[in-house]
Amino acid sequence: MTNFLYLLLGIGLLTLGGEGLIRGALAVAKRFKLSPLLSGLLIVGFGTSAPELVVSIEAALSGQADIAVGNVVGSNIGNILLILGLCAVITPLTISPLGLKRDASVMLLSSVIFSLLAINHFISVTDGVLLLCALLAYLIYTYKSEQAAQAELHKAQSTEITALPNSLWLSAGFLVVGLTLLIIGSKVLLIGATGLALAMGLSEGVIGLTIVAVGTSLPELTVSVIAALRKHADVAVANILGSNIFNMLGILAISAILQPLPLSSRIVNYDQWILLACSLLLLLFLYTGRRIARVEGALLLTAYVGYLAFSISL
Repeated sequence: MTNFLYLLLGIGLLTLGGEGLIRGALAVAKRFKLSPLLSGLLIVGFGTSAPELVVSIEAALSGQADIAVGNVVGSNIGNILLILGLCAVITPLTISPLGLKRDASVMLLSSVIFSLLAINHFISVTDGVLLLCALLAYLIYTYKSEQAAQAELHKAQSTEITALPNSLWLSAGFLVVGLTLLIIGSKVLLIGATGLALAMGLSEGVIGLTIVAVGTSLPELTVSVIAALRKHADVAVANILGSNIFNMLGILAISAILQPLPLSSRIVNYDQWILLACSLLLLLFLYTGRRIARVEGALLLTAYVGYLAFSISL
């Protein structure tokens, strides 16, 4: 029970921390008149991945590689099957031609790169540097390919988080408090997750792929569901695509650079292929009419329930 309470407390702190960090960052971006592209793509899309970043770094430095990698892989699977599935049930999700050609393709490519690196059962410092270079190349490509019409999407995306602080000091306070809560929350979450894994006889990898992954994906869930409810379907899709790209090319890279990551046989034999299949399925849905219909959303949700059952049974 104590471990479960630690887990809930950690998820709560991560949620509050991620919310504070995003609000503060958006307020700073607005105050200094940063472009909608930068504030939307980098702060909202990537900012919602802050809990995954903090948890994976903390786990890597603590020698808990299964949680560090499982958190990234599990979050990406959950983002596609759980979050996009839920959003599509709320309202059919569409995507712009540019977003489909660029962001969805890069998301699939990042999963393919991970599968190639996973062959050696190890993500080295060199691999981390390569992943980080790929992320930088994607950001440069995104900036150069962005058009005026697409900028409106990111402007809408940045407004999904409302009630921004007005003063610079208050904005900075949101940033500091948000980051502090993320750091504390990650430590508490790892304590609870590790203890729960031992108490239930589950491996750290399973906990990382499921409970930790879902817990750290709550900011993405919040932003995307709000976007779906407000009929900003393209925003919901763009947020998840950006988050998945950053998770794989950024978070995994930084974690590996700080501490080389051995991969468990479970991730190499099962989960990496499930992630690749999810990415391909999402791309297939998006290419058929550039949308995810409600029926397809329900299929994604059902697949996630099956994945959870499969994870626990292993």
